Amino acid sequence: MSSLDAVPGIVAITAVTVATLAIGTWGLRISRTTSDFMVASRSVNPRLNASAISGEYLSAASFLGVAGLVLAFGADMLWYPIGWTAGYLVLLVLVAAPLRRSGAYTLPDFAEARLASRPVRAMCSLLVVAIGWLYLLPQFQGAGITLRSAIGAPSWVGPVLVGVIVLANVTSGGMRSITFVQAFQYWLKLTALLVPLAVLLAVWLGDGSPGARGGGDTAWSAPLAGDGGGAGLYTTYSLILATFLGTMGLPHVVVRFYTNPDGRAARRTTLVVLALLGGFYLLPPVYGALGRVYAPEQTGPATDVIVLELPRLMLSGLGGEVLTGLVTAGAFAAFLSTASGLVIAVAGVLSQDVTSRGPRGRRIDGVTAFRLGAVLAVSVPVLTALAAPHVGVARVVGLAFAVAASTFGPLLLLGIWWWRLTDVGAIAGLVLGGLGSAVAVAHTLAGEPVGGWGGVLLAQPAAWTVPLAAAAMIAGSLLTPGRVPPHTRQLMVRLHAPEALGLDRA
Repeated sequence: MSSLDAVPGIVAITAVTVATLAIGTWGLRISRTTSDFMVASRSVNPRLNASAISGEYLSAASFLGVAGLVLAFGADMLWYPIGWTAGYLVLLVLVAAPLRRSGAYTLPDFAEARLASRPVRAMCSLLVVAIGWLYLLPQFQGAGITLRSAIGAPSWVGPVLVGVIVLANVTSGGMRSITFVQAFQYWLKLTALLVPLAVLLAVWLGDGSPGARGGGDTAWSAPLAGDGGGAGLYTTYSLILATFLGTMGLPHVVVRFYTNPDGRAARRTTLVVLALLGGFYLLPPVYGALGRVYAPEQTGPATDVIVLELPRLMLSGLGGEVLTGLVTAGAFAAFLSTASGLVIAVAGVLSQDVTSRGPRGRRIDGVTAFRLGAVLAVSVPVLTALAAPHVGVARVVGLAFAVAASTFGPLLLLGIWWWRLTDVGAIAGLVLGGLGSAVAVAHTLAGEPVGGWGGVLLAQPAAWTVPLAAAAMIAGSLLTPGRVPPHTRQLMVRLHAPEALGLDRA
């Protein structure tokens, strides 16, 4: 890549970096207490919170990965954006308001409050950190891919640069600052996809609306045509289950609902999020379809950057360069916003259970412990991304959803809606669901191919790990009825009673 070609990308990345740090610094002025750092003092209004949640949720997999998957594998991949959006519908109906009414700061806080068990809390903390790091890994990998494609930088520059910026913002202002940053980044990402796409569709129409090129076009555009039969159907249903239930189990998604003033605001926030995500997810598949027309030869890791390369492929000269700079800005914002939310969620858990204890048992104050937790939360996935730079972005994100769906999905649903859940049942389900999905993750990260149904079950594990975890929780609880905490019925009233009743929820 010539130095001239790199100019749009450098300008875009610099502008996003400056804007992110400036907005984060503005939010810093009103971040003082531990509550500010962890849940923005529970005072974020629904519209601002919905923009921030959407900005945080639309990750590297959404901005780059969906288009690449549609380009490479066709219509079957549309289940990813559908599932990622519909997961918020499950949250809206079943989880958002009760979870906010619980008064917890983190998911382990909720588990301990519901089941009165320190072992359950410890296991939840471990899972939050593991899922958070697994989800952070593709964000840093995607940053390396983007900077290499946009400005020709070495692959290590992206993870290090994003890590440093995220760490600066999170440690300076916590959730209060990041809320403003992520709200800004949602609208930047939407603009960065929408404006270039409008121009590219005009170019496509001007070219006479050509169809997809290359062999197997019919199979590419027809659901289940390329991988039909029992394996294809299993993969589709397993993907749907993972994305529907995995959304509620992602630590950075759940933690944002604690920032609403009450359960009613949490539900209003979720409704706005559904509209914002639904609008955004209409765009990446169109990039994938245009890639099939103008760059059908793209295969393997190259499909992950089709969104970045399509403007130059379809439009020559200054126009193509400007559009390339715009989509690069959106991609860079995607890494920053999602990574920031994940780091806050992981740092919140680490600060409560790990970094709050200094030498000789000395307690460390809340803000300092949070900042130490943030350093740890960033360092591990950045180093992992540098050591393993070639794992598929959207693939790893899909596995993070599967792990979340197989552990926190059943725990939240049963914990909120079934009073008979006990700590023994919860631990049994978390262990079996966590181990089952962890085997699938290890298999994928190792890159060892397994043929037949064994490979299919490991590639999409949610269809068997979620029922396994739920069955273990129910069976374990029914076998230990005496371990239902005495306060359970009172807590259930607190979770489900509407705000209009005016109950004391202190």
